[in-house]
Amino acid sequence: MISDPSAFERYRSTPNDKTTLPRLLFGSAIVILFWVATTMVVLLGGAYLFALWQASAGTVQDFMASPAGILAALASFAGIWIGLWVAMRWVHRESLTALLGASRHVSRSGFLKGLAAVLITSALSEILLYILQPDIARGAIDFSTWLVFLIPIAVLTLLQASSEEVLFRGYLLRGLASRFQNPFIWALLPGLLFTSMHWSPSSSAAINACVLASIAAFTLLLTLLVYATGNLGAAFGVHLGNNLTGFLLISHQQSYNSFALFNAKPLEGSGWTTLDAALIAAIGIACSLLTILLLLHPRSPLKVEPDRS
Repeated sequence: MISDPSAFERYRSTPNDKTTLPRLLFGSAIVILFWVATTMVVLLGGAYLFALWQASAGTVQDFMASPAGILAALASFAGIWIGLWVAMRWVHRESLTALLGASRHVSRSGFLKGLAAVLITSALSEILLYILQPDIARGAIDFSTWLVFLIPIAVLTLLQASSEEVLFRGYLLRGLASRFQNPFIWALLPGLLFTSMHWSPSSSAAINACVLASIAAFTLLLTLLVYATGNLGAAFGVHLGNNLTGFLLISHQQSYNSFALFNAKPLEGSGWTTLDAALIAAIGIACSLLTILLLLHPRSPLKVEPDRS
């Protein structure tokens, strides 16, 4: 389905001679530093203000479980963008926009097509998950409040999704691809890092395995989109649509269900069997593969175009 790699070749050739492996590692450390620092400031500061507002000695965990805590957690991903700006400006002597694509801007059509495709496959995924486990309840949030938070949550989710994409499919993938021809280096290493971030110590081994398998398939989808287009636009749209479904429509995580209209049985909860985990993984992998077909098949109306600028 990807017969012309020229778009990615243009993207991988954009880094200058200061994109060496030591500089890439140093820049990554800067990004992590800013990400951690921003997270600490936002969460600890938010928890302190939350305790004052509640007039009680609340913990950070109490704050994180609240709607304000979810908003703060999403806002903390701004640290990635700040860290990347510092790394690109002072370590690599490049503009931050160089990470977005060969044209140095986000493809609008790719973004919209990616968003549309993943909303379709997410709907299919939720139907299949409902057949597997129909234990779905109405969320605590009322519809009028949900409408009030719709735009803020969408904006902050875009911040979170885009920051992860520009780091893993932009900074790391582009930087490694400019130095190494082997995709097992430039594609696999950032993909493994991204996948490993989704390990949950509160979930069973079987559920963790199914989640990581689903995330690995999702990572393959995102990487193929960057390879096919030489641009992060489609990956932005896919990642945003996937996360918005869980944050605003049907949540499968107890810690992030404050704004969801419906709550499914949380994956970190008990009662899941090994067969359940295998079926959940199969659903996730199948929907990622279907999204690949929708966005990369030559006859698909949602087929993304390469960044030719």
